[in-house]
Amino acid sequence: MRKLNKISAALGISAMLMGSLAACGDKATDQMAATDQAEKDLKKVTVVLDWTPNTNHTGLYVAQDKGYFKEAGLEVELVQPPEGGAEQLVASGKAQFGISFQDTLAATYGSKEPLPITTVATLLQHNTSGIVSRKGEGMNSPKGMEGKQYATWDGPIELAMIKNVMEADGGDYSKLKRIPSTVTDEVSALKTKSVDAIWIYYGWAGVACEKANLPIDYFAFKDINPVFDYYTPVLIGNDTYLKEHSNEAKAFLQAVEKGYKYAIDQPEEAAEILLKAAPELDKDLVVASQNYMKDQYMAEVKEWGHIDEKRWNAFYNWLNDNGLVENKIPENTGFTNEYLSK
Repeated sequence: MRKLNKISAALGISAMLMGSLAACGDKATDQMAATDQAEKDLKKVTVVLDWTPNTNHTGLYVAQDKGYFKEAGLEVELVQPPEGGAEQLVASGKAQFGISFQDTLAATYGSKEPLPITTVATLLQHNTSGIVSRKGEGMNSPKGMEGKQYATWDGPIELAMIKNVMEADGGDYSKLKRIPSTVTDEVSALKTKSVDAIWIYYGWAGVACEKANLPIDYFAFKDINPVFDYYTPVLIGNDTYLKEHSNEAKAFLQAVEKGYKYAIDQPEEAAEILLKAAPELDKDLVVASQNYMKDQYMAEVKEWGHIDEKRWNAFYNWLNDNGLVENKIPENTGFTNEYLSK
């Protein structure tokens, strides 16, 4: 009898274990199904970069890697731009967001038929662009560009800015030697003396010169004329998408904000995330650039991405006054802060 009782008890325990395992299996299956459904429910968003991946974009890659987009209910794809840039793709609705520049956007905001795109955030708070040259050749200020070879894209805004800073420094713009820009590697171009002066963004090309131990002179446009402290680069959004999916747009930008704040607080970890997404990049350059950029994403402001209307308008008013746009751009055209965290 005791033996039968033991057998019965053992059978009972086995049944309980099997039931428990079955319940666990059902729970795991339910969890997998719920995860699959959550994945299906994610809203798809496409972001077009302005160029190949670099430290301007780190916050986007961090938000993707850390799951900030998924937490916001979004499945975000980061794509490189077509030859014409991000603006047309965003305007067409094939992408919801893209990266552009305030100076580049002037052409559409000053057009008779502007593209349906709006700037919704700035990725850097200040314009970090300027002119780099070999150290000691007199181009540590704009006047020194007289008689020197400058690699140009021959853009009207570009050349008007060069003329402005040269003349402000007492230089003669007519003495500048303009040659078509074919520069893809600023360090090599300066070392080989194929060009004397190049327009760069310091956070990448300037840091690259530092890493290559190339002695350089450099001046920033904003330090010569404060009007040139415009916003570059910026995030643009499709107008229809912003209107019809405002909550999604806000969720997207909040996730992007988290990504950039992570890059500010943990630049080396953020650099590793960018390198994971773009392993072709030079690690030493990415890490050095990231340590420079951490102080540029927000600089002195308290709100990530915030655009100051006075600075935005000052640059476009300068374009208006100098006839550099087809039609005058009214103040406060082309940007909004309403999708940012308050």
